[in-house]
Amino acid sequence: MRGFCYTFRMKTITKSLPNTIEELHNIIFDLQHELKNEKLKNAYLLEQSRLARQGHFGPSSEKNIYQADLFDEAGIEKEKIEEESAVEVKGHQRKKRPVRKALPSDLPREQITHDVKEEKKICSCGTALSRIGEEITEQLKFVPAKLSVVQHVRPKYACKPCQENVRIAPMPVLLLPKSNATPELVAHTIVSKYADAVPLYRQSKIWGRVDIDLPRSTLCSWLINVADLCWPLVNITHKDMLLDNYIQADESPIQVLKEPGRKDTSKSYLWAYRGGNNVVFDYQQTRGGYHAQQFLQGFKGHLQTDAYSGYHFTEKINDIVHLGCMAHARRPFAQLVKLTKKEGLATKALLYFKALYAIETCARESNLTHAHRHELRNERAPPILKEFKAWLLEHVTKVPKQHQLGKAIYYVLNNWEALTNYLKNGRLEIDNNKIENLIRPLALGRKNYLFMGSPEGAKAGAIFYSLIATCTANGIEPYKYFCTMLHQVRLCKTDDDYRNLLPQFMAVDKLTMKCTL
Repeated sequence: MRGFCYTFRMKTITKSLPNTIEELHNIIFDLQHELKNEKLKNAYLLEQSRLARQGHFGPSSEKNIYQADLFDEAGIEKEKIEEESAVEVKGHQRKKRPVRKALPSDLPREQITHDVKEEKKICSCGTALSRIGEEITEQLKFVPAKLSVVQHVRPKYACKPCQENVRIAPMPVLLLPKSNATPELVAHTIVSKYADAVPLYRQSKIWGRVDIDLPRSTLCSWLINVADLCWPLVNITHKDMLLDNYIQADESPIQVLKEPGRKDTSKSYLWAYRGGNNVVFDYQQTRGGYHAQQFLQGFKGHLQTDAYSGYHFTEKINDIVHLGCMAHARRPFAQLVKLTKKEGLATKALLYFKALYAIETCARESNLTHAHRHELRNERAPPILKEFKAWLLEHVTKVPKQHQLGKAIYYVLNNWEALTNYLKNGRLEIDNNKIENLIRPLALGRKNYLFMGSPEGAKAGAIFYSLIATCTANGIEPYKYFCTMLHQVRLCKTDDDYRNLLPQFMAVDKLTMKCTL
């Protein structure tokens, strides 16, 4: 029997030739199949490497991935919007210069007058010049925070002849009776950490620069004690949310130390829910879907989430209609487009997404009601979706399933019904971005303070994130809200008392953003 050898990387392997041509064909077929798999594996690893580099070093925005005007493709008439923004220009159009926004009129003004010298107020003809007007240039001045001490003075009275009947006014109800913190100082601490992402140890150092001794442990104690007082507000918000028929949900990881029975490196989660203008963050130790199921117990309506399997419990509940997130479906295609300048299948997929989003932009900019948005969607979106699905089915078998493009196509097809359920009602959104935007302060804060020090701290964080996000959803400035609310929260006795302290039930002066009860 004749022999042959393969030489590969200076190593020689001798094998016997097969006895038949059929066996030789089988060997060649196996080698070709193995080579094909290795090429696919190599392409997959290269793609993952490029995606990792893009995610780490590249821009995260998806706004300008592919420049194209897709309104014609979507078949949308934007006459109203175009009429409002149309400007007739003869010749070439100059680039608009940015216009500085006027400073708020309610800010105090400090006037400095720069007048001409007296001898220059005489005309060359000898006549005194008359004042015909003035030019005013405004600059914004910053004054560092001003500290003051509030003294509660209670005069004592007594009958000198009797040497008794000492009387004194009762002490007013304080937010933290055994503390020297006012509601304004506590409100500043809350907003600095949970809205502005300034950790407590940095706040302590900032106070130290003005000779105020506020250790981190003191600030932490304030937050935990005040969170207990604010918990009924979040509880009522939760109850009100369940009465809504449309909720968006998402979850974000956090690290919490000193959790019983867990390692310090274990991930915990803040589950975020938004129903109307109510927002609640719920701290849980795991990402198990049973947390969402328990939180949403009794809810009936539309629940919008990503495709995380933890939300699959909705398939067994007839009263809940699951909505998908079109932004999550679009994101893998967008990541692929960022990797190359060539137009390929991912670029074509983005055209369909942009056509669908063009409908949403038109409805939003035209200030359509829910009913009119529902009508516009069902007139314009179905043809785009039909063509998009046909395109997906055409290419699903041509792309390796394990590659990014294959995963993206399978994601859309596997979640097609949930992704298109937004067409059922004009109130429903095409994606989950509203709740994701409210999670951003948490993501930013997590990068700064890295972890929550204890489960109690995590629960306090969930409470304050809930109230701040609800303020944002209702267009209320958080600091002034907390200042007003913290002055009143200890006086609450009934659910109605607490309900009146929720951001959406406070009267707000839109000019000064001052909260009043």
